[in-house]
Amino acid sequence: MASGESTADRRRPSLRAARRRPKRPRNADPEASTRVDILKSAAKAFRRLGYHGATVEEIATALHMKKGNLYYYFKNKEEILFACHQYSLDRLMQLLDDIEHSRMPPEDKLRRLVSAFVHTILDELHGTALFLDLEALTPAHLKAVIVRRDRFDHGIRQVLEEGMASGRFAKSDPKLLTFAVMGAVNWIPRWFDPDGPATSQEIADRFADFFINGLKQA
Repeated sequence: MASGESTADRRRPSLRAARRRPKRPRNADPEASTRVDILKSAAKAFRRLGYHGATVEEIATALHMKKGNLYYYFKNKEEILFACHQYSLDRLMQLLDDIEHSRMPPEDKLRRLVSAFVHTILDELHGTALFLDLEALTPAHLKAVIVRRDRFDHGIRQVLEEGMASGRFAKSDPKLLTFAVMGAVNWIPRWFDPDGPATSQEIADRFADFFINGLKQA
């Protein structure tokens, strides 16, 4: 150390350089971002190979990660599957809450719910249906998913009942119609081709039109 140079003096250049470095946004969460990347890679593998056919190694390799690094975020494959369901349901629950507090007519509410449902299972997690491989979940995880899924089902049923009560939808059995909506949309990943002629938005629009027009004419 040069004569008269203090430790603080030696640190000053590095401190100035640190100040010049761009700061991360305060709300940035790199771990959360990595977890979402893992879920998307896993969902893609589950869709292509099935839950039991996909391996943790394949999920990690697609992200240029080591298997051991992936276990820092999730302890096993079942936990990844559960997180896929929770990620999808988080999006749908938020939308459902917004819709329930809105003054939109029931047909607009139903359109938004159907569209969000289609985009969640086709775009967000690359075709992971909300019913996918439920039997692979632990009893506790299965119960948690079913409770939240049933909440979304009930939200759709409420919109249908609202439409019938207002006369915008023809009278029918809202419970059976809810099963029809959920079943039809949830089956889309089984036949959807990302390279096919129809985009997820076109599918969402056509399904919503089909349900709404059918409800008005029932």
